[in-house]
Amino acid sequence: MAKLDNVSLFIETESENYKVDVTEYAVEKGEPFTDHVSKRSPEFTISGYILSSDYETSKKKLISIMESGKIIKYVGKLSASNVVITNISGKRTSNVQNGMGIDISLRRIRISTTSWKKKPTNNSGKKKPVSKKKPVNKNKYHVTRKGDTYWGLSRKYGSSIPQLRKWNKYPDRRIPIGVKLRVK
Repeated sequence: MAKLDNVSLFIETESENYKVDVTEYAVEKGEPFTDHVSKRSPEFTISGYILSSDYETSKKKLISIMESGKIIKYVGKLSASNVVITNISGKRTSNVQNGMGIDISLRRIRISTTSWKKKPTNNSGKKKPVSKKKPVNKNKYHVTRKGDTYWGLSRKYGSSIPQLRKWNKYPDRRIPIGVKLRVK
């Protein structure tokens, strides 16, 4: 007897299946070449019977678990937690009167965890007062980099070239790198 989530099953066989994914690229002559092999999650298949007078309800519960993608636990000869049901095949035979035969494919999955944690906020629920004063127009400065010109700064900050020349003492072709220029 085995349990899949909370459903009791009479299992006759359990088979394990390990696979890898291999990329293949066709070539004109000879064998295709491969550049990548990746491991797949282990899969296993259980075969047996649901034996009860209410076997249809148990089958519907297993189908519902599969369709919802619920992560469950299986306990039989093999034992596995963190599995999902990937396939269910039912069969009715004349030698089983109060139940049905069933084949179920399961795949082990790994749940990822994150180290990211949301920082707690100190929110008292009160709104902060909004200032209705207009901001004071302060001067704005730009630290020059290689290639900066009065023309480029005028386009970036909206000040005219003659105004930039008046505010800053440097000639057009001799603006040093790394100095502060007034731009607004």
